[in-house]
Amino acid sequence: MPPTNNFAEQQIRHGVIWRKTSYGSDSPRGCLFAGRILTVVATCRQHARSVFSFLCDAVISTLRGLAAPSLIPIELLSNGVGG
Repeated sequence: MPPTNNFAEQQIRHGVIWRKTSYGSDSPRGCLFAGRILTVVATCRQHARSVFSFLCDAVISTLRGLAAPSLIPIELLSNGVGG
């Protein structure tokens, strides 16, 4: 029997296990960071994108004063789904 019973549970499983093993965060900023990073990881995995490459692009964009990269795949943006 699989450890989860539906797609939504499978998507949040990594975050739940991380929170249980690390005891979460004690600060609001830490909770915000954890939530955002877990969202990036889950979304990149779902779209078969490299998390490391996305984070590198985000840092480089910030340092250059450019807009942050989108988590929404280009093909969805071009179809008008994301915007």
